[in-house]
Amino acid sequence: MENDYLCLHEIVKAAQAKLDRNIWDYLVGGTESETTLRRNRLAIDSVALRPRVLNDVSQVDTGTDFLGHRIALPVILAPVGSLESFHPEAGTAVARGAGGFGVPFMLSSVSQPGLEAAAQAATGPKVFQLYVRGDREETDAIARRAIAAGYDAFAITVDTAHYSRRERDLAKRFVKRWRANEPGAMHHQAALSWADIADFKRKHRIPLILKGIGTAEDAALAVEHGVEMVYCSNHGGRQLDGGRGSLDVLPEVVEAVAGRAKVIVDGSFSRGTDLVKALALGADYVGLGRLYLYGLAAGGADGVRRVLEILQDEAERALGLTGVTGWAGLGRGHLHRGAPLVAMPHVHSAFPLLAEGY
Repeated sequence: MENDYLCLHEIVKAAQAKLDRNIWDYLVGGTESETTLRRNRLAIDSVALRPRVLNDVSQVDTGTDFLGHRIALPVILAPVGSLESFHPEAGTAVARGAGGFGVPFMLSSVSQPGLEAAAQAATGPKVFQLYVRGDREETDAIARRAIAAGYDAFAITVDTAHYSRRERDLAKRFVKRWRANEPGAMHHQAALSWADIADFKRKHRIPLILKGIGTAEDAALAVEHGVEMVYCSNHGGRQLDGGRGSLDVLPEVVEAVAGRAKVIVDGSFSRGTDLVKALALGADYVGLGRLYLYGLAAGGADGVRRVLEILQDEAERALGLTGVTGWAGLGRGHLHRGAPLVAMPHVHSAFPLLAEGY
C-alpha cells in the first residue's frame, strides 16, 4: 500500500470513490450551516509557523507517551459511530491499524464489533468511549466490561445532550441505521450532569476522559472532578452550529487545566503541520477522526496505517523545519496568529490538490 498512496489527498479521493453518497456525507458533513465545521479549519489555517534555524535537527523524534505506553505520534484515533459503514471489519480494522503503527484508538459505543472483540484485536493502547444510553447502573456495567477487557481509559462524550440537525441527511431523507435503532434513548445523555461524573470517579479505577469540552469553565470543572484527560472538541462541527474552531478554544482550555490533566484536541486536524500547531499551543494529543476514516474506507487496517505513516513523515519534516527535535521543543513562540487565509476554510481545504485533479 506504500506505493499506492504517497499523499494524503490520494487516500481521500480513494475513500470517496468507494463510499456510498449517504455515508460520504455523514463523513464530511456537519450541522445546519456547517459553520462550526468550517471554523475548525479556519482556526488552524489562520495560524502560521515561525521557524527557527541553525539548530541541530539531524535526529527528530515524533514519539511521546500515553498512559505508560510509548506511541509513535501524539495522536489518538477518535471514536466514530458505525465504523462498519466504512469497512466491514469496522473496529477490529481500526484496532489493528492503530496498533500496527503505534498509536491509541478510541472505540465508540455505537460501533461494531463491540468492546470485547475490538479489545482482542488491539495490539496497542485503547480507550472505550460511551454515549450514555441508560442509567448509572448500565454505565457502571459497561465500565466494568471495559476494565475487564483491558482498556487503558474510559471516555464519556458530553456534548451530545441533544442530537443535532444534520441537513445533508435531512435533505435526502436519510436516516442512519444506528440512529433508527435507538429511539427514545437520548434522554439519558440529555440528563447527564457533573454529579454523574463524580459518581463514576468514585466507583471506577480507570482513567476518565471527558470528550466535548469547549470552554475554560468546563475544563476547570472537569479537573476539579478528577478527570485525567480533558478532550477539547466540538464533535467535528456535528453538534452545535455557530461555534468556535477547536484550535481557537484550545489555549483557554490548556490555561484552565494548568497541567493537572492531559489535554486532547480534535477538529479538522489533517496535516503534520497541524499537529505542530496544536502541540505548540499546549495540547498533549490530537484526535483524528475523518482523516483515519479515509484510510479505513480506502483500505481497511492497511489504509489506516498508511494514513498514519504519511502523517508521521509530514510531522517529522515539520518539526525539523520548525527547528526542534521533538514535541517538547515547541512553544507559542513558534506560532503567528492571524495569518491571512490562502483558501476558503472547508473540511478539505488542507488538500487543495483534490480540486486540481491530482
